[in-house]
Parts: sequence; C-alpha cells; structure tokens
Amino acid sequence: MRVLSFALTGILLLGSVSMAEAQTPRIGYIDSQAILAEAPGSREAQQAFDQEMNRYRGEMQRLGEELDRLVTAYQQQERNLTPEAREARQQEIRRKEGEYQARMEEIDDEASRKRQELVEPILERMSQVIETVRAEGSYALIFDTASRSIIAADPALDLTDEVLRRLQQMASNGN
Repeated sequence: MRVLSFALTGILLLGSVSMAEAQTPRIGYIDSQAILAEAPGSREAQQAFDQEMNRYRGEMQRLGEELDRLVTAYQQQERNLTPEAREARQQEIRRKEGEYQARMEEIDDEASRKRQELVEPILERMSQVIETVRAEGSYALIFDTASRSIIAADPALDLTDEVLRRLQQMASNGN
C-alpha cells in the first residue's frame, strides 16, 4: 500500500510539474528604437522633420545675429552714451533677448508637435504589429530594450526582426 501511495504521489508531482511548465508564460522583447529607425515611412518622416528644422535653424540664426549686432554696437558705443541712453539700450537688448528666448521655446514646442505628428502613424502601426506578434506567439509579455529596463536577455527572445518584417509586409500590402 505504501508503494502504491508513493507511486501515486510521484505521478501527481510529475503531472503538476508538466502542467507548471505548460503554464509558464512566454516572454519576448523588442528594440523599439531599432524598429522605429527601420520601419517603413521612418526615413521619409525624418527627412520631413529635418527640412522643417532647417527652416527654423535659419530663423534662429538670423535672430541670434541681430542680437549679437545689437550687443556689439552697444559695447562699442557704451562709453560715449549718457546714462539714460545706456539704460535705454540695455533695455532694448534685454527685450531682444527675451524675444529670442520666447521664439526658441516656440520652436521647441513646434518641433515636438511636428515630430509627434510625423511619428504617430508609425508608432500606431508598430503597436498593432507588436500586439499581433504577441497574440500569435502566445507571449504574456513583450519588453522594450530601449527603455533600458532589461539588463540581459537571450537573443532568441528578441522579436525586433519579426516586428520589422511584418511592418514592411504591411507597407508592401498598402496598409
């Protein structure tokens, strides 16, 4: 009877180990930065963004040069100015510096909006493909190495190439 009891206990333990192994969640990871860099439409989006930023760089360079000329002229004439004229020129320089800083902030905001506008459709497609890969592969979790929360991982778990392949397939199918 004892032998039978041990045998049944052993079978139950083996069965529960097999069930535990079957229920172990699958985990994978991606590199979203690599996917974003290689995804269809990314290069075009980057070119459009760079073109927009070049226009802003030109504007900021002109404003900076104007401010530099104003400061240089003030420094050259400072000794010959009356205290009232000196104060007026200093106020003008401070006003121009304020305008320059305000415009820099506006450009930063516009750049962020433009980047978001250009990247959002690509991120949406990435998200769809990642979710499809997760569901089809029965992955419980997919981590992103770009977030730097993964210290080390088995390269066999890397789904980056699979996501890129599917994104390119989507693009060639016209989606």
